[in-house]
Amino acid sequence: MNFELSEEHKLIQDAARQFARGEIAPIAAECDRTSSFPMQIMDKAREVGMVNVTVPENFGGAGLGVFELALITQELAWACAGINGTLGLNNVIADVFHVAGSAQQKEQVFKRLGKGELAAYALTEPAAGSDVSAIATRAVRNGDRYVLNGSKVWISNAPLATFFVVFARTDPQGGHRGMSAFLVERDTPGLSVGEPLGKMGQRAAPAAEVFFQDAEVPETARIGEEGDGFLVAMKVFDRSRPMVAAGALGVAQRALDEAVEYARTRRTMGKAIIEHQAIGHKLADMALRVEAARLLVLQAAWLLDNGHRNTMQAAYAKTYAADAAMTTTTEAIQVFGGMGYSTDYPVEKLFRDAKVFQIYEGTSEIQRNIIARELSRS
Repeated sequence: MNFELSEEHKLIQDAARQFARGEIAPIAAECDRTSSFPMQIMDKAREVGMVNVTVPENFGGAGLGVFELALITQELAWACAGINGTLGLNNVIADVFHVAGSAQQKEQVFKRLGKGELAAYALTEPAAGSDVSAIATRAVRNGDRYVLNGSKVWISNAPLATFFVVFARTDPQGGHRGMSAFLVERDTPGLSVGEPLGKMGQRAAPAAEVFFQDAEVPETARIGEEGDGFLVAMKVFDRSRPMVAAGALGVAQRALDEAVEYARTRRTMGKAIIEHQAIGHKLADMALRVEAARLLVLQAAWLLDNGHRNTMQAAYAKTYAADAAMTTTTEAIQVFGGMGYSTDYPVEKLFRDAKVFQIYEGTSEIQRNIIARELSRS
């Protein structure tokens, strides 16, 4: 068992680190303050292979795996979790078509992503978050077309997206087998996007409600077979959760880095506070959580890239990294003391950015349900 990154992986990680610290970190605080995504970053990131990481090279992507995406995501999230979220979401869209798209759909979608379009993943509804099977948006078949009615909420990138992957119920009585997925263009009559929603953290990543009122799509817009929507969503989660966990890891690593640097320079009672056992032990516990999260994230990504089922490991990584990010950012504020509560230092932003990792892509409670379910099968 070799825990050392290959030379190629080190080059990818270093490139992402340089981009994150040179391009994203200097503007992160302002983007957070104004709740705005810096569109100029998108083109720069695409040029250096930091966007569309899992889109095949012949369509303008980087053609890399989930393992490489995890390395890149950690570095970008270190600089700003919100900007990373918007840059990374196209990979989730690509995941949908990797697992269920037809050859024609893959060519169409991958080309559009490779050329710089942004898309959004419309699954969550006001009454259907953790319980995916409870979605109420309907897609009623009418000849060779489907008519969509309903609404989605907290749809990341919705204000910027040119098209959406939408999950809707095609069989009201079908339970898990009653959902289907569709590719829906933003300019579809009957589709509308609400104003960006106010958020506690990750403010640079815009999210909004999406509404469907008799929005018609052709049968060819369906992704996979009718009734496959739930299965598609679950397969996408196995691919996307290592990426989300890597984002949480990046935030936790930044919190640790900031806390260590501050503890080395802040002095009380005649010595640097890192030399006080109360602070030293906090930092040690933070470092333990960060390192454990890193190993879980890389394991979940490696398993998937190497053809292994990673459902449990993806849940491990997402749960632990999210909880580690929340704990580590909380402790970082404590290390900073009163200064940690100030917007003049980055740790209060890290704290706000960390919380949603315990909520989206399946709450930490849902991840524990998945782990328990997988244990019952073993």
